[in-house]
Amino acid sequence: MPDARAFWITAATAAGPPARGEIRSVALPTPSDGEVLVRALYSGVSRGTETLVFAGKVPPDQHAIMRAPFQEGDFPYPVKYGYLNVGLVEAGPPSLVGRAVFCLFPHQTAYVVPRESVVEVPDGVPPRRAVLAGTVETAVNALWDAAPLVGDRVTVLGAGMVGCCAAALLARLPGAEVELVDVDPSRAAIAEALGIRYATPDTASPDRDLVVHASATQSGLQRSLELLAPEGTVLELSWYGDRPVTLALGGAFHSRRLTIRSSQVGTVSPARQASRTYADRLALALRLLRDPAFDALITGESPFEELPAVLPRLADGTLPALCHLITY
Repeated sequence: MPDARAFWITAATAAGPPARGEIRSVALPTPSDGEVLVRALYSGVSRGTETLVFAGKVPPDQHAIMRAPFQEGDFPYPVKYGYLNVGLVEAGPPSLVGRAVFCLFPHQTAYVVPRESVVEVPDGVPPRRAVLAGTVETAVNALWDAAPLVGDRVTVLGAGMVGCCAAALLARLPGAEVELVDVDPSRAAIAEALGIRYATPDTASPDRDLVVHASATQSGLQRSLELLAPEGTVLELSWYGDRPVTLALGGAFHSRRLTIRSSQVGTVSPARQASRTYADRLALALRLLRDPAFDALITGESPFEELPAVLPRLADGTLPALCHLITY
């Protein structure tokens, strides 16, 4: 088998950023029965999580929980990390050869994995859009956790990848009044593409039945609580890494009987554990990506060879992005 190339995050060798990226050669095994060889077409940088990994911000007590399915190495460094990969099957079951598949695999030009680790990209979903499947899967799990009702007044605070995917799904809820809130006014164009209203934290609508918080900031979580109607719920999707969060809970938090609830894609929501598997959830996410509105979430692209220079810029904010596409 020819060698593949993979992106690794490694510790810095001199003063400067806490980490750097490098591309390493990988010797691929010959696929055995029950395995597939996939040649990558696209991968996506999951900006929130991957930049925290790049900065070495995974708390020690979360090292095992935060491992990606095909991660190599250990936190903090060196580590091969990522989970949004779409490619073509070059060897495996005849029904899959030549088909586009999604896999929770890091940034790598080709890879061999068990057949059950890939999900076929449905007809009507372009492979480049399919890289969003892992993030849409997070949004699906969030909606299963939140259980919004027809006609609910819902705010999504934080217009990153996860927030925008959640907003896109909430916009399909009949009669729902959905608002996307972010400090960055350029996110207004994303909201328009998704067919929902945009607001800043200062102009956000009050008295919301549900606020989905995805800004990964202390101020964003506090503002989310302030926007709730009595008995309302904040569904927390942010991951803060090793950063502490302080909230002021002495005002209306108790008198309005407000709720903060966590959601995390690592387990299927308890609301669906009895009837849905991880594979079911991912397949659903891929079917939902038939909607071309999701194209608005892919805001830039770079060749794989440039990834060592691209990820530091995504991490420090000099390259703004929602989903940054890596092409092979």
